Amino acid sequence: MAWNNDLKALAQRIKRYDGRQLRIMEVCGTHTHENYRLGIRSLMPENIRLIAGPGCPVCVTPAGFVDKAIYLASLQNFIICSFGDLIRVPGSGGGGSLAQARARGADIRICYSPLDAVNVAAENPRSQVVFLAVGFETTTPAACLAVKKAESLGLGNFSLLCACKTMENAYYLLRDSADAFLYPGHVSAITGMGVYKKLMLTGISGAVAGFEAGELLTALNVIIEKSKAGRPYAVNCYTRVVTDEGNAQARALTYETMEPCAAQWRGLGTIEGSGLILREKYKNFDAEARYNPPETYSDENKGCRCGEVLRGGIAPPECPLFGAACTPENPVGACMVSGEGACAAHYKYGGLKL
Repeated sequence: MAWNNDLKALAQRIKRYDGRQLRIMEVCGTHTHENYRLGIRSLMPENIRLIAGPGCPVCVTPAGFVDKAIYLASLQNFIICSFGDLIRVPGSGGGGSLAQARARGADIRICYSPLDAVNVAAENPRSQVVFLAVGFETTTPAACLAVKKAESLGLGNFSLLCACKTMENAYYLLRDSADAFLYPGHVSAITGMGVYKKLMLTGISGAVAGFEAGELLTALNVIIEKSKAGRPYAVNCYTRVVTDEGNAQARALTYETMEPCAAQWRGLGTIEGSGLILREKYKNFDAEARYNPPETYSDENKGCRCGEVLRGGIAPPECPLFGAACTPENPVGACMVSGEGACAAHYKYGGLKL
């Protein structure tokens, strides 16, 4: 893309950085893709490293969740509804992915919203419809809204298999992997700045960024300048969308419908208080409670190093499967499956600097 003088000035400030080694983690997969696509990674001097982090909910959804979904899909008169990326994520063992289960005859449908799955349940009263609720703070309210709509319609054949997560406690786990975080714009629109100010009090720093070149370059410049001072900080560089208070209505809906629990994250392990499950009032819409799908304890392909990519421990090409056994056409790990995954980004834009 052609950059105007303002963008060029922001880029030059980054290139002139001569301070200490600085590791900046892109929490959001869209940030990773845009930094590759726009050529921003190629601007980084040797002493600044952009690290791809958790990326997106699909990337950190454990293989065991996929196994449970495949099990439910195998049951008679069950319809599984899911966002598109998730159906290609491999489970553990020999069950393959939801896409492979669909090829074997399971009724698995791609939905663009949880409310679409409620409509499927209304149109198929003799089938049990399970929506695979995978998301961070941005998409979880829509899953909660779907439950409330199903309740209002008296649909006893709708439920959620839930793998919704919140980001706050993941930052504590990842704090040693980065010197600062490029906080996700969409999630921050819901949470507001309060969570980051809380993190700042524990020594964790970062800036919220939008998705355009100027917004990303501004946030990176802020991180660089603030890091020089050596004091923790939390800065909102996406003020046209993110406010201090965030979306209180969406958070209230989530709190009314769901409660925190421990959750397993692919590559990160179990993080206390980072998951969300339906409250007792809505347990009739909890697919796990209703159908008790079996637990699995194995994880993804043993050669796959997605976990280390998600923690910022390695760059995608350092995985021995990358670009050979694992490609977007034949993905082995979630980081290659997801459209927001770090491996998919590097595969597409790999000529740019890591």
